[in-house]
Amino acid sequence: MEAEYSARALRAKAFFEQGYNCCQAVLLAFDDMTGLDHETATKLAAGFGGGIGRLREVCGTFTGACMALDLISGSADPNEKESKSQLYARIQEMARQFAQDNGSYICRDLLNLTEKKSSPTPADRTPEYYKKRPCSEMCAYSAQLLENLLLEQK
Repeated sequence: MEAEYSARALRAKAFFEQGYNCCQAVLLAFDDMTGLDHETATKLAAGFGGGIGRLREVCGTFTGACMALDLISGSADPNEKESKSQLYARIQEMARQFAQDNGSYICRDLLNLTEKKSSPTPADRTPEYYKKRPCSEMCAYSAQLLENLLLEQK
């Protein structure tokens, strides 16, 4: 399946496998387009892993893609309704595609968990962790999803 992914998507997967959370991994994969330095990007996305603070809500990979899209396409003008509408439409399209391809964009659904939240302590990144979780693959998927959207915009 990796052959289907771009270099950027594989970079997101590699960031996750280096220990960055899912949101950080995807946001960092777009550092050349967002203008964020490494430290700022990792701090900005630090609390969004595990479905936002391990609450198992919106998948961190999707959140990272949204953050990257915000920085690439968003407007800083609070009264700019047209660009805000366009951004929201792109995010809704990404959410629709993400859910269609994966069954949901909710972390606990993707991980087949029944609990609403997890302990705030991150799991140890062991070989078993990577084998039982789809998170590495989801990082690549989300980065590819955003990259495809950006290519379509051009």
